[in-house]
Amino acid sequence: MSTQAPTFGEELRRRRNESGKSLTDMERLVHATRSHLSKIERGHRNPSVELARACDAKLCADGRLLALLPAAARTREERPASRGDDDVPWSLSVSANGESTFTACDPKALADGHSSAVLAHWALAPGGREAVSVEAALPVFHAVFDEYRRLGQCSGPALVIPLSSTATGALRGLAHSAPPACSAAVLRLAARFAEYTGWMWQEAGDDRAARWWTEQAARLAASCGDHEMTAYTLLRRAELALYQGDAQTTVDLAEAAGRQARGLRTRELAAQREAQGYALMGSETQCRRALDRGAELLESARTRTDDAPALGSTHLPDLAAFVAAWCLRELGESEAAVALLDAGQDTIAPHALRARARHGARLALALADADEIDRACAVARSVAEDVRTTDSATVRADLRQLRSSLATRRKHPAVRDILPVITASLRGARTT
Repeated sequence: MSTQAPTFGEELRRRRNESGKSLTDMERLVHATRSHLSKIERGHRNPSVELARACDAKLCADGRLLALLPAAARTREERPASRGDDDVPWSLSVSANGESTFTACDPKALADGHSSAVLAHWALAPGGREAVSVEAALPVFHAVFDEYRRLGQCSGPALVIPLSSTATGALRGLAHSAPPACSAAVLRLAARFAEYTGWMWQEAGDDRAARWWTEQAARLAASCGDHEMTAYTLLRRAELALYQGDAQTTVDLAEAAGRQARGLRTRELAAQREAQGYALMGSETQCRRALDRGAELLESARTRTDDAPALGSTHLPDLAAFVAAWCLRELGESEAAVALLDAGQDTIAPHALRARARHGARLALALADADEIDRACAVARSVAEDVRTTDSATVRADLRQLRSSLATRRKHPAVRDILPVITASLRGARTT
């Protein structure tokens, strides 16, 4: 009666134990983490061909260990990565400890349900004993964060979200392997990436994903004692409520953020969000009080000197004026709102299409309310084009309001011309 041949993992464990080597010893010898090796031994992971060869050599198995690797795995690296012009689907996952896996599939085999659909599969983990230079890596990630924010101003969320999500995972992995004294700084930046990913999901129109990522940011911030980011995540939740028209929840969350925040910048942003909530309620007195409080905090916050990425929008040069105009328009003071928005229109950087679209959408709404129809339509045309580029769900929410407002003036020639353009923009079609 023949016995079943052992699996690669079982034989690896047997030979390792016979040689008197621990997982820590193997980690050093084959440059794979103890965690990854343990998963292979337990059959939870398959080794790469390179790792299998290294294990065979270090355990003097003379090819017998390597022979236990499934034939498909031994030859996978030699299979073509693509066939003609086929689009090869692939995925990348990043775990909390920094380990990442990449898988590419044959689209035809995948469609047919073949078990051999996988063309390539690689696992990569940080070496357990390698020195992690947080001092060298962290400034690079700070620069990457700034560039992703810049990219988010001139492209859609579909381009930015995969990048910012992966950076969040990479930083979590870096924090996992970094010296304890440095991990807090890494987690603090990971929270910023997670928060920005949540904002991009809101811009993509998926509030559920936006809330999930915001919660991840809050957890990362709490794990490293970043009270400001923890408070700021309440403001992100307040913003979600604001765009859903939930004025009371907006105010409640903004007030909670203001109480929790220690920094002037966060308290300023909390006062501004609170003012917007009160404006939605139609409570002019409380709205103006909150705006005044925000203005006072802004003056004090101008002396901010730390190097951390600024919280809140950085592409609207005068965010306080924009928020005040937002509130004034909601309170029915459209002419005053137009004056504030006109003053800030030319201060937005040329590349900041998302900020320009947000600003322009509010200006167009205020102009329509003030019966400046020709100007409202002209601004709306520019906004529609910017929305097509940035795919902004929040700006489209304003464009829907604008379309409803302009629809009552269909006899106006400019309105007849712009309504199809706005409708096309709301569908995501190219405008002309």
